[in-house]
Amino acid sequence: MAGLTGSRRRGGGAGWLAAAPLLVVTLIAFGIPTVVLGVGAFSVKGGGFGFDNLSATMQEPYIGALWSSVKLSAVVAILGAVLGAFLAQAVLTSRSGLLREAVLTASGVLANFGGVPLAFIWIATLGNSGVVTAALGLGSGVLYNFWGLALVYLYFSIPLMVLVIAPALDGLKPQWREAALNNGASTWQFWRHVGIPVLGPALLGGGVLLFGGAFAAYATAAAMVGASVPLVTLQIADALTGNVLIGYENIALALSVDMIVIALLVMAVYLPLQKRSSRWLA
Repeated sequence: MAGLTGSRRRGGGAGWLAAAPLLVVTLIAFGIPTVVLGVGAFSVKGGGFGFDNLSATMQEPYIGALWSSVKLSAVVAILGAVLGAFLAQAVLTSRSGLLREAVLTASGVLANFGGVPLAFIWIATLGNSGVVTAALGLGSGVLYNFWGLALVYLYFSIPLMVLVIAPALDGLKPQWREAALNNGASTWQFWRHVGIPVLGPALLGGGVLLFGGAFAAYATAAAMVGASVPLVTLQIADALTGNVLIGYENIALALSVDMIVIALLVMAVYLPLQKRSSRWLA
């Protein structure tokens, strides 16, 4: 027993030593920026610390931009989760293995396609002088608003949801469906009482991921809508660069703290359900 205990201790020490480079990089990449963010957010003009910056973020125009970002992210998360789940289910139940591989591969590419190139593609398609806009005579204002930006965000959110939900759909055991059908349950009853409850945390987790992606997106919105759709990321950029007002850098850091708080609240809903689902899909 003593030899076994000693070997375990040596193995644990070696494990920590092997993980040390990763821990150092994590500390540098996340720890230092977090400290700087916290200090700057609570630093007030004239020296000292206080809640003046956080109080300012609860007033216009910052609170309006924060609320607009939350609404946009919620719309993208709900629509992206539902449409992505249906697409993944249709592909996974298809008899064509080629179709499955093609959709999953394309989803991996499109989920990482964003920023200025994505904005340019949609402007060239549905912008004021876009190809589809001119062909259908849609006029102006189709793309440069809240719903236009949500449509663009869905372009990379739906493929991301396909990648997230596909493993969970594969985890649904065929025996569950067979048992339900043998006991007289319809397909809808199976999904209502078995499929959706088991997949619920995975769906919610995908929705949380889509929410976070839309909530933190900046380049696409900056290149496409500018200030026509108020977003907290655009407000942070303006405050940091002094584009509108000078000396508001700490306001930008306080807005970042607000974003972190919202992200933590969303994660607090997701994590307990994820633990429940892992027992079923194990």
